[in-house]
Amino acid sequence: MAKNKTLHHYITDFLEYCEVERGRSPRTVANYAFYLGRFAEFAHDVKPEKITDAVVHDYRLWLNRLTDRDGEPLKKNTQNYHLIALRSFLKYLARHDTASLAPEKVELSRVPERDVTFLDGEEVERLLAAPLAQIEKATPIQQLTALRDKVIIEMLFCTGLRVSELAHLKREDISIKRTEFTVRGKGSKKRVVFMSKEARAWLAKYLAARRDVNPYVFVPHDRAQKAEKRRKDTDAASLTPRSIQRIIERCAVAAGITKPVSPHTLRHSFATDLLRNGADIRAVQAMLGHSSITTTQIYTHITDKGLREVHEKFHRKKGP
Repeated sequence: MAKNKTLHHYITDFLEYCEVERGRSPRTVANYAFYLGRFAEFAHDVKPEKITDAVVHDYRLWLNRLTDRDGEPLKKNTQNYHLIALRSFLKYLARHDTASLAPEKVELSRVPERDVTFLDGEEVERLLAAPLAQIEKATPIQQLTALRDKVIIEMLFCTGLRVSELAHLKREDISIKRTEFTVRGKGSKKRVVFMSKEARAWLAKYLAARRDVNPYVFVPHDRAQKAEKRRKDTDAASLTPRSIQRIIERCAVAAGITKPVSPHTLRHSFATDLLRNGADIRAVQAMLGHSSITTTQIYTHITDKGLREVHEKFHRKKGP
C-alpha cells in the first residue's frame, strides 16, 4: 500500500474488502463506515503506524464521555461496537502487511449481564389470542389485518426469527406443505427454521384470504387497499420491523401483559421454551442463528434457575 495514503483511504479500502471479499451486508458495511469514521475524526486521520495503545486508550476514554442526541452517555454495548470495528480494521491492516497496532491490543469494555425478558406459557397463549379477540365485529379489512397479526405472533414464537428476518420474508421463501424453510440472517448467513402446525395453518388461511399480488408475506393492508384503488396493486411493500414491533406492543396491551413485550421477547421466549424442554444449547444456537455459543448462553441463567426450582421441589432431603 502507498505510504502517502491517509487513514480515510485505508478505511475505504477496508470497507470495499468487507463488501466484496468478505460478503458483508450493506448494513454491516455502513455500520463499520460510521464507527471507523468516528475513530478517524478522533485520531485526526493519523497514519496506521501511529495507532498506538495510548491512542486507543484515549479513544476509549472519549467514547465513554461521548453523549447521544438526548445527552445520554453511550451504552457499553455501543462503545464496544466502535471497538469491534476498529479491531476488525486492524486485523485487515495486519493481513495486508500494513504496520499498525496488534488487533488483540484492543480490549472491549465489560458489559453488564443482559436482562432477558420472556413470556411464560399463559402469557404466550393470551398474546396469541389477542389479535382475533374482536374479529367478529370487524370489517373485512380489519379481519384480514387481525389474521395477519395472529400469524406474525405465531411465526415469531415458533421460529425464533429476528424481526428483520420476518419482515423480509417473501411468499416464494415458504411452502405451506413443508414444515421448514430457509432464511438469510445476519451476515447473509442462511439457516433452516421450523414452523409449527398451528403457524402453518394460520399462515395458509391468511395467504388464501389475500387478494393482492404483493410478494411479501406480511404487508400493510391499509396501503394495499389504497393502492388497489389506484390500480397499483403490483407495488411491493412489506411491513417494516418497526411496524411489527408496534403490532406486538399493541397486542400485548390487549392481552393484559404488563411487562414490556417486543418481537425479541418472543425470540427469547422461543429459546427459553426449547432449553427448558431439554433442547441442546448447540441446537438452539443453530436455530437462532447465533455465530457464537456465548450469545446463546444468556439463556442458561434462566434455565438454570428453572432446574434449581425443580430440584428444590422434588429432591429428597436427608434427615428426619
